[in-house]
Amino acid sequence: MKSKIDPPFQLLRPRRLLAAACICAIAALPVAPAAAQALGKPNNTSLPLLGDSARGDLSPVLERKLGEEIMHEIRRDRDFLDDDVILEYLNNFGSGLVATYPGARGETGADFYFFAVRDPMLNAFALPGGFIAVHSALLLAAQNESELASVLSHEIGHVTQRHIARSIGQQKQDALMPLASLILAALASKAGPDAAMGVLMGGQGLAIQRQLNFSRDAEREADRVGFQIMGASGYDVSGMVAFFQRMQAATKVYSDLTPPWLMSHPLTSERISDIQARIRETPRRARVDGLEFFLVRSRARVLQDESAQGRRDAQIAFETQLQQQSRQQKAAAQYGLAYLALKRGELARADEWLDKARATMKPPAGAVLSGGPAPSEAPQMFAALALEIKLAPGQPATQAAQTLKEAEQAHQLFPLSRGIARQYADAMIAAGKLEQAAVFLREQVRLYREEPKLYDLLAKTYAAQGKLTLQHLALAESYVLSGAVPAAVDQLGIARKAPDASFYDLAMIDARERELSERQREEKKEKKER
Repeated sequence: MKSKIDPPFQLLRPRRLLAAACICAIAALPVAPAAAQALGKPNNTSLPLLGDSARGDLSPVLERKLGEEIMHEIRRDRDFLDDDVILEYLNNFGSGLVATYPGARGETGADFYFFAVRDPMLNAFALPGGFIAVHSALLLAAQNESELASVLSHEIGHVTQRHIARSIGQQKQDALMPLASLILAALASKAGPDAAMGVLMGGQGLAIQRQLNFSRDAEREADRVGFQIMGASGYDVSGMVAFFQRMQAATKVYSDLTPPWLMSHPLTSERISDIQARIRETPRRARVDGLEFFLVRSRARVLQDESAQGRRDAQIAFETQLQQQSRQQKAAAQYGLAYLALKRGELARADEWLDKARATMKPPAGAVLSGGPAPSEAPQMFAALALEIKLAPGQPATQAAQTLKEAEQAHQLFPLSRGIARQYADAMIAAGKLEQAAVFLREQVRLYREEPKLYDLLAKTYAAQGKLTLQHLALAESYVLSGAVPAAVDQLGIARKAPDASFYDLAMIDARERELSERQREEKKEKKER
């Protein structure tokens, strides 16, 4: 597939480019000589461990803290794709890569989190602490799961080998803090292109420009590790060369628009040749892609550009895709048209297209499939979109009971789906089963303490019940998880003044306020020391 690049659109995104460039800059600092000597080829059973020097320069705790701090800002950005279906797919996909390769979590036991950002550039990047981002354009450009696996495996390699820690060498840990502040400033900048680009023109920018590109050794090592992860996971390793060549071609299109110091992953011919040499020594593996991959690409196509013209372009792309013979491609196009109709508020039309997608994946009675996907493939994504349509604004209230029944069935079928669990809670709230929703959500927050959306739903439930104190306590926890501690303290203050606040509630508010106030003092102290 030829990558469609829209230069004017790209020029509107200097803040995104600057942010990605600054993020890559952390791992782009020069590799210390001692660490460079350790860049040996990993064997098939374990990855090389770093020396004590590298481990001591940037602790895993600080590395994760930096990543979380950056993620708080990214989640607030309008281009963060906060889509449950895409997030679940990427994390299931990425976790599968990590799980099949011994030592992929590295010596620090990295806790990976995969996410997507809306960006027309073919790219992906790794943040400190195991956070890995994929651009929406990359999802669209990948022709199969092996190509997607090649990119994610490469980024996993950067995290696994702790290139950030190794790049610091003998410097002190706090040397990273000003750079982290610059990253956050770039991500949060609302001043416009001139101001954003001006950040790199100052004194700090001059230093960063000299350090932006990943070292060649680090890139080669990430390639090697990624290649081994792909092989261990059963993917076609030739997908790495195919996609890297596509990325290289796309980079040439950007070359006239993007300053050289914004090129974060230089795809040299030497690197591609090295991978090709490895492929010649590896048996070719045939692999049937899951339908989920194509459905996720359809969602990404709709979310990539939500302007009127963007939606028209998506519709044309789906209508063209309908002409393909592949059942997967046809079902994905129908699914995409269903999602597009939902976004336009055409609920009946959305149901029709979703029914067609399901019918496409259901073979005729008595038919015997030779190869190809199983007829029950991707029922979770179909179920999630069906609930999304039924829970959309504009649906008649008389449908709430039936929607709740279907949501309960979906949750029973897919108990590990976080998106469907929240849809089930939404269905209970819509059906007026508020106490049932509250009980369910309290159990959910006990099991999944790091999900702000659960606390948002719990606050919504308490608000419908008229429980003001509990509503604002839940909102406070949501803000804490989102990194907005001052807003959380404000919510605690509102909860304290609520007319239904009990003695127990007040005691709990006091304790939480003290805890958050102490956290604020520590954060202020850290910022002064940077």
